[in-house]
This record gives sequence, structure tokens and C-alpha cells, in this order.
Amino acid sequence: MGTLDREFARHGGYVWVYSPDGSLRAGEGPAGQTAAWVQPPGSPTVGMAILEAYRATGEAACLDAARDTAHALVRGQLHSGGWPYRIDFEPEDRKGTNYRVDGGPNPKAAGPAGWDTWKQRKNRGNRSMLDDDTTQAALRFLLEFHREVDGGDKQVRGALDYGLAALRGTQYPCGAWSHNFDAFPDPPPEFGDYPVFDASYPESWPRTWPKEWAGCYHLNDNITPDAIATLLLAHEVLGDRTFLDAARRGGEFLIRAQMPDPQPAWAQQYDKHMHPVWERKFEPPAITGGESQGAMEILIALFHATGEERFLEPVPRALAYLRRSLLPDGRLARYYELRTNRPLYFTRDYKLTGDGGDVPDHYAFVTPSRLDKIEELYREARAGKPPRPAAVPGGERVADLLATRDPRGIWLEPGVVRDHRGRKVRPEAGIVSSRTVARNLTALSRYLSRHPPSRP
Repeated sequence: MGTLDREFARHGGYVWVYSPDGSLRAGEGPAGQTAAWVQPPGSPTVGMAILEAYRATGEAACLDAARDTAHALVRGQLHSGGWPYRIDFEPEDRKGTNYRVDGGPNPKAAGPAGWDTWKQRKNRGNRSMLDDDTTQAALRFLLEFHREVDGGDKQVRGALDYGLAALRGTQYPCGAWSHNFDAFPDPPPEFGDYPVFDASYPESWPRTWPKEWAGCYHLNDNITPDAIATLLLAHEVLGDRTFLDAARRGGEFLIRAQMPDPQPAWAQQYDKHMHPVWERKFEPPAITGGESQGAMEILIALFHATGEERFLEPVPRALAYLRRSLLPDGRLARYYELRTNRPLYFTRDYKLTGDGGDVPDHYAFVTPSRLDKIEELYREARAGKPPRPAAVPGGERVADLLATRDPRGIWLEPGVVRDHRGRKVRPEAGIVSSRTVARNLTALSRYLSRHPPSRP
């Protein structure tokens, strides 16, 4: 695979950004020289791009690099079944984290499975993250690698079986998932602790952050849609209908979680009574213009996987409501106040406001609209058309990608990377972004698959 795995990988794992020489490495925080990141766009993102390069070229070096990434993820799996945001590889750094391959005791749950127990964080070194597509992305990459090697890697298959069992086991009776979990779910959350309701508006809600962490059912950062997508892929690759059944249950949750009129879209998180609630101090109980779009997209995917029209039924009402809610610039607010539909923002000192002129810069309080594309996908599904294939770039785009690489074949761009103390550094030559490298490598691979070179 060359420069990418030789100069930037550590034990097959990747982080988010690098200085051009790889001396500085960071994910969401500093990574040092020996850690890797699971949270996208880390190891699963880069690994998937490398795997696509192998599919396009057949080069053994690409498959070897993808295998290294798969084995890095195996080394990062926790006893709880999923993955943390980052993986440490140095023995001293691994202490205190309950990596499954390292043996040691499997920490037991502090109480019955579910958010009431998991939010206590009793097993801090065993916390599997569903936030930010972390565990889900790891599983999807391992599934694709497993498919590519025709099930021939026992380490990967063992991690897959254990991780998918944890993903299914952490699903609530209503079909949703939480932000994280810190013990292997045996048994899973029970109906008596988490009864099933349809979403409804709370009678009232606090305008300041209550620090309660009451949200047990999450769409925030697409947690539940990403879990559904992972289960659909597991069914496709492994052929086990229990994964499709679990994905259906996830879709049933999204149907229940659609808020009633006058705002028939979705909230970021719900409590066990299915009321929208606070999460972090800048994530209020509200209708979300961001995650609502992800909910519609996965519902359309569920229709394609099952043929069940009930998964399409929420989409038209949500589309119509969100179109009415577009901001003057054509984008959507991340938050709309319950019932009034007033766009909500936060000031830099985290006071709730209706004015978006002084928002913190670490969070997207306005989000692009994908409503036109979602409506097209919905209409195509209704018309019986199959899912769209992945987009393939044109020749002009490919020529531009090839021309903008550095002599090593890597793309550099302006940006910052954090040093070992967390300070922002802006290298004069630019940074290497895993997101950009993965996106560009995937584009080239798809073009090559569509337009293979002629052989003599």
C-alpha cells in the first residue's frame, strides 16, 4: 500500500490528522506515536478505503494493509463487546482498559443492563462507544473484510461474533440504542425497566441544563441509524436473519420516535418515557434538523431491505414539516423548540437563545439540507427502483485527484494538528487528513472499478 500504511499507520491503525512527516498525530485529542483512533474518520474509515483499493486493483499489498487494520481493531475490542474511541498499543498504556485480547477479568455490570446502569460509568475501562459511529464503523469494516477473505480470518470472525452479539444485546425493547455501555449485555435491557411508548411532548422542560443524563434512546450523531445500518450489513454478509429482525426493531423505534404534529420529525435523544430530553449542555430537548434526515435515510434503506412499506410511511410528513422549517439560507437549524418550532441556538457561554449570532464554534448549530435528495430516494423507493449504487467520479475529477498528490501519493491540505500537549499546530506544508485521504482513495478506486485499464 506504500506511504499510507508505512508512514502513518501504527500497528495497522490510523488517527484523524497528521503532520506531513507523521511526527504529530491526533484524533479528537492527541494520539502520540503509538495509539490509533476507532472513532471515524479513524481506523475503520481508512481501512475501508484500503479495502476498496484492493477490490479495484487486486494488489496483495492493499489486502495486507487492510488485514493489518482489521487486526488492529481486534486488539482494540473491549470485554464489553464494542470499541472505545481510541486504541493504545503500548503495554503500559493498555493498563486500565479492558481489552478482550489481553485476557484478564471480564468486568460485570453494576446492575441490570440499560442506561440507568451504564450511565454510572462503574467500568470506565470497559466502555464501548456507540457515539459517533465508533463501534458500528468497526463492525462494518470487519464485516467487509470478512466478506473479502471469505471468512478465512478466525481472529476477525471471533471479534465479529462477539461484537455483533453485544450490539444486538444492547438494543432496548423499543428497538433503540444508548450512547455507550460498559459491560457485555447478558441479559439485554428488559421491558420491565424500559417499557415501550410512542414519542410525545413533555408537559414542560427546563431551559437550563439539568445535568441528569436521562436520555437513554439516542439518535444523537446517528447512533441508532448507524446501528441499524450495521445490522443490515451483518445480515447481508452473514445471512443470519436475526440481524435483519434486530434492524427491523430499530426501524420500529424510529416509527415510534417520530414526534406527533405539529413537528413530525425526531429528537436527538429521548428518556424512557419517550420524551425529548437534554444531553450535553448544548443539546436541548428539541426537534433536530440534522439527525431527522439520517432517520429518514435509514428508514428508506430498511424498506429496500425488507420490502415493508411501513418504513416509508413516516417520510412524507417529516419532509413536509422540515421543508416548512428551512432557514432563509436554505439550511436547517440543528434544533427547533418543542411545539413553537422556533430555531434554538446557544451563546458562547451556553445560554439558550433564539439568536444564532454568537454560537460556540465546536458544534454545528445549523446543518445542510439533504431534503431534495431524500425526497428523490423516497420517490424512487415508492416506484420500485433499487437502491442507488455508489457514485463514481468522472475523469476530470480523477485527473484532479491524481494531479494534487504530493510525491509520495498523499494529499496535503491546510489545517491544524494537535501536539502531545493538545496545542494546535498549523504545519506550513499542511496536514494529512484521514477523511480526505479515505474519500479520495475511495473515489479513485470506484473509478478504476468502473473503468479498468486495458490489459495487453
